[in-house]
Amino acid sequence: MSTTNISLADALKSFTYAQVSQRGCCTGSEYVRELIRKDQDRQHLCGLLLAGAESAPTAPVDGNYFESLRARVRYADAVSLFADAR
Repeated sequence: MSTTNISLADALKSFTYAQVSQRGCCTGSEYVRELIRKDQDRQHLCGLLLAGAESAPTAPVDGNYFESLRARVRYADAVSLFADAR
């Protein structure tokens, strides 16, 4: 792992160390890494949402759609239980 040093204003430094103390993080570096990972996840989710918004429309998402998903899950569970019983 390489090292990158960042400079923080006193108020940000105090906030960071308060968060470290409250969250039980071991170091300020771990806290910053956590924030970066969360930002990466947020950006990934935004990309997925934009890709979905740009995709062609599909079947309506209504009660029937969700019931068909539930039925598929119930079927997969039943198949799994049957396979486990063998």
